[in-house]
Amino acid sequence: MATARTFGPEREAEPAKEARVLGSELVDTYTVYIIQVTDGSHEWTVKHRYSDFHDLHEKLVAERKIDKNLLPPKKIIGKNSRSLVEKREKDLEVYLQKLLAAFPGVTPRVLAHFLHFHFYEINGITAALAEELFEKGEQLLGAGEVFAIGPLQLYAVTEQLQQGKPTCASGDAKTDLGHILDFTCRLKYLKVSGTEGPFGTSNIQEQLLPFDLSIFKSLHQVEISHCDAKHIRGLVASKPTLATLSVRFSATSMKEVLVPEASEFDEWEPEGTALEGPVTAVIPTWQALTTLDLSHNSISEIDESVKLIPKIEFLDLSHNGLLVVDNLQHLYNLVHLDLSYNKLSSLEGLHTKLGNIKTLNLAGNLLESLSGLHKLYSLVNLDLRDNRIEQMEEVRSIGSLPCLEHVSLLNNPLSIIPDYRTKVLAQFGERASEVCLDDTVTTEKELDTVEVLKAIQKAKEVKSKLSNPEKRGGEDSRLSAAPCIRPSSSPPTVAPASASLPQPILSNQGILGDE
Repeated sequence: MATARTFGPEREAEPAKEARVLGSELVDTYTVYIIQVTDGSHEWTVKHRYSDFHDLHEKLVAERKIDKNLLPPKKIIGKNSRSLVEKREKDLEVYLQKLLAAFPGVTPRVLAHFLHFHFYEINGITAALAEELFEKGEQLLGAGEVFAIGPLQLYAVTEQLQQGKPTCASGDAKTDLGHILDFTCRLKYLKVSGTEGPFGTSNIQEQLLPFDLSIFKSLHQVEISHCDAKHIRGLVASKPTLATLSVRFSATSMKEVLVPEASEFDEWEPEGTALEGPVTAVIPTWQALTTLDLSHNSISEIDESVKLIPKIEFLDLSHNGLLVVDNLQHLYNLVHLDLSYNKLSSLEGLHTKLGNIKTLNLAGNLLESLSGLHKLYSLVNLDLRDNRIEQMEEVRSIGSLPCLEHVSLLNNPLSIIPDYRTKVLAQFGERASEVCLDDTVTTEKELDTVEVLKAIQKAKEVKSKLSNPEKRGGEDSRLSAAPCIRPSSSPPTVAPASASLPQPILSNQGILGDE
């Protein structure tokens, strides 16, 4: 596996590049030669037939005045014979080595392309990117579209800037590094996608390469996937402008993304909070960030770094390894939360952390009880599919929520109970007609059945009271001991369940629009 070069001020001298012909293969009626190019710890393979070598040589003779006899001669008779091919492999390797030795500084463009420097070698990658942005940069910025770039390209740009060389060493103005820097200063929408395993025909593990994003000055939206968050630098430079951030298949903790500098300090607090006790650092918040997607990572806890994202409205932590819900009480603006496909087994006290939540996805966890959901008065959409809920009584915990409109309980043990839908809907009482269960609108027939179930339940309760005269007598004596006194003209009033509880939000508009 290729390791990245030194990332920082202490750098080794740039190693000499090498090219070896490893062998050949017959494709249709012609021979293709397999070339291995080595640049430090990075290696890749290129395949060319003899005619490609001949074309390369003709251009180099014309452009760079190299010896026209340097290339081994062309053979017509017996060109695919094993003896000729083996001799030609050796001769072509010598030819390539002489070319690389002849141009130790800047490799001629035609030779660089022949050896795929524009895919795998730092100077070739940045030159190709600079030329692309020279040609299309203004058009891309004007269209306002997402610009996609790979970690290897960002690594190459970072390395080029670290080297401190002239921005246009080749002399070709189109390949000037300045075109990249001008573009990155103004870009708003960025997507960085790595590859799993070696990149292309190389041994380069692209997802492990370090790169610096501080060259981007105006980012509003960033998507990062299949990179190592520990090797990403400069993202915090976008705190003033970044509104949407997605980091997937890349992180082992939230801190790696939100506060990478935390490892340098024993104690830290977000900017603007009242400091208590010894603090070694005050860290600025992500003042513009409202949407954060950290799904499909290896995050095991919701750590204190959430203090740095106070304006978050949408938070996706699905497909991680979370065991408990913690620290979300710091997110006063949070309305959409996705915790699906984690390892949650308890929701106790959830209402103390999610005061204004409207959409909550808890699918694919280990939940057996819903008792922690009964005070989420703003909740509109709730997904509980693929859990371990067995008892119908658990649904009563959400049956009294005044704004709940969409509920999913599919693939739970209780979903195979006979008349499952009507029994669930019955838990919502008078609001049964307003609830959409498992993405299916409630029918009139189901509502009629719900009314029958409610009548049966009411009859059971009356019968229970009649069969327990002691309990009934006790209730009567308590009522007579504490009569309700109010003016005869005043209608009866209903006291709130608890003066300390937040009042329910009666808006029935969900954050997802039309679902």
